[in-house]
Amino acid sequence: MNHQADRVKIVFYTDPLCCWSWAFQTHWQRFIEDFQNEITYSYCLGGMIADWKKFNDPFNSVSRPAQMGPIWMEARHKTGAAINENIWIDNPPASSYPGCIAVKTAALQSFQASEIFLKAAWKAVMADSLDISKKDVLLKIAYNVGVHHPEFLDFDQFSDDYDNDKSRDAFRSDLRQVAYNKIGRFPTMTFTKGGKGIIMTGYRPYEALVDAFNQIQMISSEVTSL
Repeated sequence: MNHQADRVKIVFYTDPLCCWSWAFQTHWQRFIEDFQNEITYSYCLGGMIADWKKFNDPFNSVSRPAQMGPIWMEARHKTGAAINENIWIDNPPASSYPGCIAVKTAALQSFQASEIFLKAAWKAVMADSLDISKKDVLLKIAYNVGVHHPEFLDFDQFSDDYDNDKSRDAFRSDLRQVAYNKIGRFPTMTFTKGGKGIIMTGYRPYEALVDAFNQIQMISSEVTSL
């Protein structure tokens, strides 16, 4: 097993309302399993939609909720992921900020709690058409995570911590990191080792993750041998 310093560091920039990140999970989880002894990884929440008054995605021509539906439908068709795009007509989330804050709230207890919560939030909105911009929905997700994973998440603690100064500050820190690194699309992943880094943006197959891992290993070994 490699020491932490010898591992490739991966930062996964994402958002609870990013359909491509959800669709990407099959490949990402396989990669984690296969390379668990050679990587460390973390999630950085991007705050994709502060609110619909300010949101504008010229790349995908999206500026109002109904226009997000076709993007989700495309993700479903291309990847086979469980995605119900009708939420953007029937029950559109007002913002991704509450979901981001909820993930960071779970992270106050453990990394495992935040990762499990993020997956549960994705499933809730993508597959189950639940509005994760609402506090009661997020608390219900947290309650279920706590029931199934009490070793990682205490629901009462989550309820106390949600949207308080600590959880908001944690999310603000992620937003600063996103801005500093000029991350404009999700998912985006950075691979770093030995002071060198590469970036991968958008939905990619498993093989692209392996290629990125091998590339940063090669780059870092070339630097070390100089």
